[in-house]
Amino acid sequence: MTTYLEIFLACNVGEILKNYGKSTKMEDPIIHFYETFLSEYDPKLRKARGVWYTPAPVVNFIVRAVDDILKTEFDLPQGLADSSKTKIKVDVQGKQVEQEVHKVQILDPAAGTGTFLAEVIKHIHNKFVGQQGIWSNYVETHLLPRLNGFELLMASYAMAHLQLDLLLTETGYKPTTNQRFRVYLTNSLEEQHPDTGTLFASWLSAEANEANYIKRDTPVMCVIGNPPYSGISSNNGEWISKLIEDYKYIDGVHFNERKHWLNDDYVKFLRYGQHFIEKNGSGVLAFINPHGFLDNPTFRGMRWNLLKTYDKIYTIDLHGNSKKKETAPDGNADVNVFDIMQGVSINIFVKTGKKKANELGKVFHFDLYGKREFKYDFLIENSIKTIDYNELSPVKPNLFFVPKSNSQISEYNKGFLVSDLLKVQSMGITSARDGFVIDFDKETLSKRILDFCDKNIITTEFQSKYHLKDNYQWKVAEQRNLVPAFDEIFLKKISYRPFDIRYIYFQDNIVFRSRKQVMDNLLKSNNFALNLVKIGRNEDAQNYYITNNVTDKSIISSLDNANTFPLYLYPETNEQQTIGQTSERTPNLNTEIVRQIAEKLGLTFTNEKETTENTFAPLDILDYIYAVLHSPNYREKYKEFLKIDFPRVPYPKDQNTFWQLVKLGGEIRQIHLLESPTVEKYITQYPIDGDNIVTKPKYQDGKVYINNTQYFNHVPEIAYNFYIGGYQPAQKWLKDRKDRKLEIEDIFHYQKIIVALMETDRLMKEIDKIAIE
Repeated sequence: MTTYLEIFLACNVGEILKNYGKSTKMEDPIIHFYETFLSEYDPKLRKARGVWYTPAPVVNFIVRAVDDILKTEFDLPQGLADSSKTKIKVDVQGKQVEQEVHKVQILDPAAGTGTFLAEVIKHIHNKFVGQQGIWSNYVETHLLPRLNGFELLMASYAMAHLQLDLLLTETGYKPTTNQRFRVYLTNSLEEQHPDTGTLFASWLSAEANEANYIKRDTPVMCVIGNPPYSGISSNNGEWISKLIEDYKYIDGVHFNERKHWLNDDYVKFLRYGQHFIEKNGSGVLAFINPHGFLDNPTFRGMRWNLLKTYDKIYTIDLHGNSKKKETAPDGNADVNVFDIMQGVSINIFVKTGKKKANELGKVFHFDLYGKREFKYDFLIENSIKTIDYNELSPVKPNLFFVPKSNSQISEYNKGFLVSDLLKVQSMGITSARDGFVIDFDKETLSKRILDFCDKNIITTEFQSKYHLKDNYQWKVAEQRNLVPAFDEIFLKKISYRPFDIRYIYFQDNIVFRSRKQVMDNLLKSNNFALNLVKIGRNEDAQNYYITNNVTDKSIISSLDNANTFPLYLYPETNEQQTIGQTSERTPNLNTEIVRQIAEKLGLTFTNEKETTENTFAPLDILDYIYAVLHSPNYREKYKEFLKIDFPRVPYPKDQNTFWQLVKLGGEIRQIHLLESPTVEKYITQYPIDGDNIVTKPKYQDGKVYINNTQYFNHVPEIAYNFYIGGYQPAQKWLKDRKDRKLEIEDIFHYQKIIVALMETDRLMKEIDKIAIE
């Protein structure tokens, strides 16, 4: 850092900054220097703390929006420049003392290099054009005492002070007192900063005490900024974690989610800002942050809490989510305003204190798609007052902050949630070392595991041979000592990808997460599992696949983990099995939902498939669901809902419709498991002899080449491009076998896949001929 300061002191800073960024809309040289420095000096820290430069048009829009809201909603004609005061009571040595402080206290709880605070200064300074004679006095008396910032990283903290000092000097400010900037080195999400007793800590303690005064006593009215984004948060203190608990309830009822994104740092900062606004009784919170909380179902408790707290909520969804492959409505590119994959939104929350306790706030939403420059220009040319918002009416259970058809929501919600029907489920298997514990060939896998179990082989040599590395939860040497002797009983088939069955050594010391409670049920014969992605990035909402083996978490998509729902549950078998304990399997079905289906159909439910008339069984329900999930009309109609939660399926309306769908769903199930005789009726040929080694698969004129000379002939383009989940099986299956020799059974297997894909396409069209309500 000393070297950087020496370089800085040797430069003519005024000349460097004079025309910086005037043509790029990136007019903050301080943050450019710092972000470049941090990306080179400590990229892991940058990523861990979510340090990303906020574009000037975004910062400017947010600051202007807060200024407008203070004028219109709080009757403060000067907006951010307001200098009025209010009285508060503070604790001084155990006594309550009344103090007079400025009313419009501003806080950036993740100040970074001070970009937002600097923009506030610029915005207020513009109001003093022609009033330069009172500017310095105003800054000392009415601006610096209410401009607050917290920052955790020392380098950005130093840069913030430097930036604010340079800016005020540029405005003509001439200090008459030794008043410091109220930007403090502290962790916003902690209540207090412990004193470690070191020399450095004596300075840090004074810094913390000043920060604690703001946290404890200052009536913050405006919270602004760009909080860090980190899905795996390191801010897990008791205080902020307790505040986040509020986001897990809707009307006093816990949302009952084990896996959620409420621990993301941006969520914690939203809750932190809300804490200040609630404590003050009124105010404005304005952030730019990831847009996932707008419609992700696991944030429904958060949305409920926000609706209860604020009078008005403005969301400008800037989109740009490359994870979801977002595009503009006209099909053109949609680009993020940041160089990140997560889509973002500008969110402005207004609490006037006038809303009744039993009322929910109003939500105003606007979608902004397009190229980055278009979004920048839009934000520069518009204000919160000029945007044509869509006023939403969020409804339970999800309370979306994005436009949804309420009539469609109501219709969709009449169906049953598949995850409520199939009670026992888990995410698919995570081996954490697929290349070692999973293989195409049973014998090859056995050899690897035999070596793993062989204590005569030195661990370092073993790791080198198999390129097997330690991780923080799994050490090769430790697991080799714990693993029992090799036993073929652990060699199991695994449904790895669509139409791709491999072998796994299914033993807990080797497989990272075996999910045995669920997967053991699929080691039995004649059982099936429905695999579903809860929140998918597949634009066409086709996140479903059937299996009858233990199943990998990436069975449907390489991007989204699938959950496995077995149809039947088997009792655990061990030596302690008690007399009278049943050994029969039981349906993994919610009895109340089954009762309602039976009632609507006028049929009797049986645990196993029977030939008795007027009965239906678990497999019939599964096939019915599988048919509905393969309806193109259903997928398109409910696409937005199917991408954000496990699917809801309509209750069957009558026996005739039910049995038609059961038949078609059963055919697709058998096709996907390659158990139907239909898949043996090949529509392709493999006419050329050769070494059968897959080198570079390609499709050309109805031929799928596996190498320069050999190919599968008469492959329909529909089949070659057909998707199941996030995969195109006719392409994926071959690509996964690059440099491998196809055996005879492999060549037949691939031709079965082509038939299966064509049949799936045909059967989906048949399903759409049936009215599904």
